[in-house]
Amino acid sequence: MLARDLHAVTVPGPDVFSALGLDPGAVGVTYAATPRHAQVLVLAGPLPPELREAAAVAYAQMPRPRVILALGTQEFSPLPDPDVTGPASHDGLAQGLRRVRELLSRHAFSPEARAFEPAVLATRTEYTCPMHPEVVQDEPGTCPKCGMELVAREASGSSDETHHHTISHKDASAHDDHAQHEHRDDHGGHAENRTAEGATSYTCPMHPEIVQDEPGRCPECGMFLVPADSDEGAGSDTGHAPSHAHHQADSHPHDHDPDAGEVHEHGAGMDFMSMVEVTKDLPRGRDGLPMDRIDVPFGPLFPGLPGGLLLTLTLAGDVVARASARTLTGPRSALPEPGMPAARFIEHLASLDPLTPTAYRLLARRALEAASGSTPSAHQQRARLAAAERERAASHLGGLAQLARQVGLPWLERRATRFQLTLIHGDHDALALLARQSVALRTRLERTPLLAARLMHVGALSPADGLRGPVARAAGMTTDARTHDPAYAELGFEPVLHQGGDALTRLHVRLEEITRSLRLAEAAGTLTMPADFDTHAAIGDAIGDAIGDAIGDGQAVVETPRGEACLQVYLDGGLVTRARLDTPSAGHLTLLPELLTDLELGDALVAAGSLDISPWEASVS
Repeated sequence: MLARDLHAVTVPGPDVFSALGLDPGAVGVTYAATPRHAQVLVLAGPLPPELREAAAVAYAQMPRPRVILALGTQEFSPLPDPDVTGPASHDGLAQGLRRVRELLSRHAFSPEARAFEPAVLATRTEYTCPMHPEVVQDEPGTCPKCGMELVAREASGSSDETHHHTISHKDASAHDDHAQHEHRDDHGGHAENRTAEGATSYTCPMHPEIVQDEPGRCPECGMFLVPADSDEGAGSDTGHAPSHAHHQADSHPHDHDPDAGEVHEHGAGMDFMSMVEVTKDLPRGRDGLPMDRIDVPFGPLFPGLPGGLLLTLTLAGDVVARASARTLTGPRSALPEPGMPAARFIEHLASLDPLTPTAYRLLARRALEAASGSTPSAHQQRARLAAAERERAASHLGGLAQLARQVGLPWLERRATRFQLTLIHGDHDALALLARQSVALRTRLERTPLLAARLMHVGALSPADGLRGPVARAAGMTTDARTHDPAYAELGFEPVLHQGGDALTRLHVRLEEITRSLRLAEAAGTLTMPADFDTHAAIGDAIGDAIGDAIGDGQAVVETPRGEACLQVYLDGGLVTRARLDTPSAGHLTLLPELLTDLELGDALVAAGSLDISPWEASVS
């Protein structure tokens, strides 16, 4: 049964798998929602160290029996060695999964299975207060703020385990010492807390039904008991009159000390703090309510977000109080070694972003041509245009599938993924058919009111410097490098522009660009790559003849699926000695902290996904 019904966690993620032309669904494998529902961990292509560490965490969370399938991956640590390997192609995926099924059916419950726990999941026990989570210490005890018994919890054993708001027991005590004071009456004496009969009873602020004649702790929650007639005990039905000090505070509100909620706990050696005092320093949400904030990571393998993107959202309830974003795909350099041969440089740049390799191969080729003074033929220009537009449409379809995973539209995910894979593997006839089908898909989505309601007004951006590609054009900005390209001008190209700048508008821009890109590629008349653009050997021969021993610098601009990318190179004797790359995702990544703050959690995730950030190009320097 396990071998027939396979569920997989894919690394880097479904977006990269589709861009590589890998289709797990065609061989009977579905993407698992969580590692707990998966039997197979599928790795594709070279993985940077931080992404391998995230894969190790996912693998440790998978129930046994579990299998690792590696396609074109060479480095695995801290993961164990893979059970099955193969090339990063659809045939390699199909053959590898066939072997995975054999392993599961024949050796699923092998007694030789070894435990696996990566270092990042090593845990230790620490103790914290349920009412004051910022109080953390290594040993059992009581909270220095409210007196509750600290409870044990597991904490990460990694080097960055310290919480931003954690304070030690000593620090907390010092804080309380500063805050403590005794309540005095108008004559300077200690205020007495007496009942009407002259005797004092004590109750728990959290459990007012518990009343006793002597100080102590609540048997239910461990909090120190307080005098029943104090503010803290006001919730109990004791019927006792309030104390003299309480009357004084009410009759002189302007003289009332803000810390008057504290009542000295006789014999306990500390002051009890009221709930008002407990929450007075907590941050306030939009509704003014004080609440604790927690840091929650989303990514780098979170469905609905690009693989390799890590969002850390500080949540106050379900509202994002603070956001940070970083990539786990780098850092990487546009030129890892000075003096790189031109052909190697082209392939290196194309490998930097597995989502759009054609765009960066074209960018490198154009920059080298500008540096050497060579000019491509008209046939080469048209073939490159067709290849770039085909990749643009495929990339937008991949983003559409990602949106579908996030908002829960499985039919849309299947349709977009099928279109994307057909476009990657298809011929010219398939291209013409997809152009017509994309119009029908766009019409259906525009008539889906629930999708429009989900995306409207979410993550709105105004025109500003730094916006590029569909994100800029959805805000009404005429920003498109293709408008200055003579090859596009011959085909009557015009950029897609919309107003609104929200997630819904960005969706409409990309849907319309899918159709236009397919029609541009069809109008170019060829999907055959020119000889100087396809294989590494052909590139080496063609570019060697064109560049020779050229010396000089060149600059090129290409409109990638995510926006304008700029490359500047310097040639010395036909070798690339310097290179500088500017990518659209690097700028869009910096928008996330401000864009996501004050959004509800669901809207924040939709807004982040709608920017269509590629973590791969964002990590290039």
